[in-house]
Amino acid sequence: MEGDHIKINYWLMPLSWLYGLVVSIRNLMFDFGMLKSRSFDAPVICIGNITVGGTGKTPHTEYLIRLLSRDKQVAVLSRGYKRKSRGYILANNDSTMEQIGDEPFQMKQKYPQIHMAVDKNRCHGIDQLMKPDVTPETEVILLDDAYQHRHVKPGINILLMDYHRLTYFDKLLPAGRLREPKSGIKRSDIVIVTKCPSYITPMDKRGITRSLQIEYWQKIFFTTYRYPKTIEGLGEKPLLVTGIASPQQMVYDLQKIIPDFEVMSFPDHHNFSQKDIENIKQKAAGRTIITTEKDATRLKGLDNMKTIPIEVEFMDDQGKEFDSIIQSYVLKNSRNSILNKLKNKKKKNV
Repeated sequence: MEGDHIKINYWLMPLSWLYGLVVSIRNLMFDFGMLKSRSFDAPVICIGNITVGGTGKTPHTEYLIRLLSRDKQVAVLSRGYKRKSRGYILANNDSTMEQIGDEPFQMKQKYPQIHMAVDKNRCHGIDQLMKPDVTPETEVILLDDAYQHRHVKPGINILLMDYHRLTYFDKLLPAGRLREPKSGIKRSDIVIVTKCPSYITPMDKRGITRSLQIEYWQKIFFTTYRYPKTIEGLGEKPLLVTGIASPQQMVYDLQKIIPDFEVMSFPDHHNFSQKDIENIKQKAAGRTIITTEKDATRLKGLDNMKTIPIEVEFMDDQGKEFDSIIQSYVLKNSRNSILNKLKNKKKKNV
């Protein structure tokens, strides 16, 4: 059920109150204009969360890439978590995982046509992506994991929330895993409850919507993961290796496809050492190793390894409404749209 993967360290609650006070003051400073947020002339869509750990940002970002790349030049801007470089980097086909991080590397490998950039300073990164020498011209920017980066004012703010770690069950860091108070949900235009099990009912969804206190101007969607119906050539009892934040739902879903498998879990974004690789080989003992696309980028030197592609699927045919909202926003706010030209004209006349 929802909330079943949450552990609260109540003895750390005094530190959580102090942390919450600092974060709340920062948010108020942005709300009252004491700290500035910038808007940009290109459509900017933020995909993020208010919890630490995996909520499915990469699969949902990839969904948006597939949706928008049909007729737009998409750029993805990430901080490049755990990369060994600094500053702004615009990836090319020769960029390494060490230079740009594992998730950006995965996206660039899967979608070579996109502009994939990393920069801790998102405003600076957007400015660089919108320069004339970036060709083809950037037409829409996806901000990966930038919900708390309030110096950028996105056109659409998408908040992801793991079904198993819904915010109303959680507490602020360090007692829980919330990055900011639950009131941060109000900044979102769209809330997506991710990793939903197939058995979720309409009553469950209404209960979640009420508990999250979704406002009339916000849209809420529910998504699940789509796996291949069958996976050939796995042999007897394959070994599932994961380095993701919340593998529980994945394990549950794969049990419907693979009758019997063993699980070996590591922390999220784990940098697999040579010792880890040797331990995995020893554990597998010649059996097939299965893993996610994200983890496969960090698992080097393993033979007989198969990746399991994961795609986002909207429940109750909600995908059409979501697609329409995104495409309509991008169309109306494109760099060459009449609306944007009028905005720029007003700025010049001020």
